[in-house]
Amino acid sequence: MRLSFGLEARQVQVQKLAPRMIQSMEILQLPMMALQERIEQEMADNPILEVQDVEPAPSAEEERENPDAPAESERELVVDTTKDQAEDFERLENLNREVPDFFDEGPRRSANRLEEEDERRHDSMANVATRPESLNDYLLHQLGELELDPALARMAERIISTLDARDGGYFRSSLRDLLPPDADAQLLQLAERALRIVQELDPRGIAARDLRECLLLQLSPDMEYYEELKQLISNHLEDLRDNRMPLIQKATRMSLQEIKTVWAALKKLNPKPGAVFADSFVPVVTPDVRVERNEQGQYRVILDDYRTPTLRISEYYRNRLASADATVEEKEYIKRKINAAQWLIESIEQRRNTLTKVAQAIVDHQTRFLEDGPEHIQPLKMQQIAEKVGVHVTTVSRAVDDKWLQTPRGILALKRFFVGGTHSDEGDDVAWDIIRIKLQGLIDGESKQDPYSDDALVDALKAQGLNVARRTITKYRQKMNIPSSRQRRDWSKK
Repeated sequence: MRLSFGLEARQVQVQKLAPRMIQSMEILQLPMMALQERIEQEMADNPILEVQDVEPAPSAEEERENPDAPAESERELVVDTTKDQAEDFERLENLNREVPDFFDEGPRRSANRLEEEDERRHDSMANVATRPESLNDYLLHQLGELELDPALARMAERIISTLDARDGGYFRSSLRDLLPPDADAQLLQLAERALRIVQELDPRGIAARDLRECLLLQLSPDMEYYEELKQLISNHLEDLRDNRMPLIQKATRMSLQEIKTVWAALKKLNPKPGAVFADSFVPVVTPDVRVERNEQGQYRVILDDYRTPTLRISEYYRNRLASADATVEEKEYIKRKINAAQWLIESIEQRRNTLTKVAQAIVDHQTRFLEDGPEHIQPLKMQQIAEKVGVHVTTVSRAVDDKWLQTPRGILALKRFFVGGTHSDEGDDVAWDIIRIKLQGLIDGESKQDPYSDDALVDALKAQGLNVARRTITKYRQKMNIPSSRQRRDWSKK
């Protein structure tokens, strides 16, 4: 290989995305709440942007009464990306004459209305739930009520600080890790005493080092089946998990019915005692589009973005741009800001148009799902929607990402409608969701003394005209948290 330095001219093709296209893709991918935050941030950064007061969103009845009225997402945009910025600015300056309402200041919000909005914001802040007591705080409060030696109390506090409610409150560290490298046996004994003290706190089973210790800590001699529970937990926890009842019966001399009774009592213990203190965050889902049936019986998609403010370009800055006393620097600044504002407005409009078309195409394909339920969902790929709408498949992916559809069957993610499938013996397309429903039905109706193996499930589905590989059955069974045939078997009735 010869290395050399020099100049060389080469002609290559390089694909670069224009800033407008990048911004348009970013806006398209944003869900409703994130879009509102993006608009608020853009308004804070760009004084050119203003919110235009508009009429409230029309109700479903009003939309049905005016079916010919053009939707907001269908308004035609004139976006010229092939010319330079000067002509774009000229188009903006002439826009007031072409569409006077675009730069119209419109009615300003009154002082009373602003005051009402401010009161609503304060009320919403006052209604925010207070921070619940954490697992560490709860344990430290109990620890403070005990009369402990200061060194022992400090070690117990150190152990408590390592516990995580999301992990169930287990002690995953090592006592050696909490001690100095030169710790002696006396200090290690102190740490072991501190751990036992923490394990005696409420909730029972806290600070256990594994599941077996967690369950044993919750036992007390006055409990029913105390000795049996202790024996099963200490020696046969894995056998219970794998439903190896004959092996347990042989080792313990207990009958199958006795084992089943003790196992029922064991299931009342808490394998994750600290989880009750974990934050249970439930995200608020805001639908981006909704679907309703019109008088002709067809499902129509309606963009549900009435919460998104309608933006416009400030008339004051437009006038300053045309003013003779404005400096060159001021005009250049206003031009940049107007250009950025127009890009944002057009990107939001493009998002509305694309999202509506994509959602409508999805609904048209999955009409039977909306009418008859999940067992009638049809196989659907993003490429099919892309070809129908006339966009790239990545555009469809961005359009449905984290977007939700309000349907008569509840709020569903748009991605929920994209499912793979197979073919029946008759050549019909069958979605994998339908396979899962049929799989669950077979297992629910099986004999618990002789449950279906994965091979038997393959044969049972084949008898219904569905050819599914055994590995696919195993994968779906595991995803559905369905145990194996051995674990599903009921030994007590054999």
